[in-house]
Amino acid sequence: MTRRRTAAPNAEWVLMYRGGLTRSRIAALTRAPAATVGYHLSVARGADPGLQAAHEQAAGPPRMRVGGQGLARMRQLVALVQETGRYPSRTATDTDERRLASWLERRRRNAATGTLAPAYRDGLAALPDWQRPPRSVADEARWQDRLAALSRYRAAGHDWPRHKAVVAGEEHDLGVWLHFQRQKARRGELEPAKAGALDEMLPGWRFGRQRGRKRRTGTV
Repeated sequence: MTRRRTAAPNAEWVLMYRGGLTRSRIAALTRAPAATVGYHLSVARGADPGLQAAHEQAAGPPRMRVGGQGLARMRQLVALVQETGRYPSRTATDTDERRLASWLERRRRNAATGTLAPAYRDGLAALPDWQRPPRSVADEARWQDRLAALSRYRAAGHDWPRHKAVVAGEEHDLGVWLHFQRQKARRGELEPAKAGALDEMLPGWRFGRQRGRKRRTGTV
């Protein structure tokens, strides 16, 4: 029994596929049946295991599809921000607002990964700052920065920073922040995770300077 010999894949189509073009796009450009192009590409992938990876890398991240519901969400979001001056909250009591907040969070992730659809990109351009992180995320980042700064301050041999008006510079800034954390802890308002981080990195932070204790050399 004679085996049918497989024809060599079309070199031009393989090159186009390696460059990121899809089977349907290649068929449209070359005016060849899509099934024929698909067969040639299948043979080429079998002969070259790295072809598929090269195609995906050249094509870049997959573009998201835009539907009528998505466009409606976008228009609602833009109207809400322009009317109220604020972005929707995921903790809002209104169900529609929570949905808008979730939708916006997904679009922020798309923008960060380069997969945001052009229709959304153009529509959201009416809100120049829409890609900025939510306030809660920014606040958390600032809190962590302050914690790290105070840890470095103490590691350098300084006593606990003071928050009095006569103190200036880094000590005053860190002292005000630390004083605020102590107040929140006394009122039971400091988040357990943050209290735990302070306990771990800065033992004794709740009490600070002790009266009658001998000051360290070089401190005021």
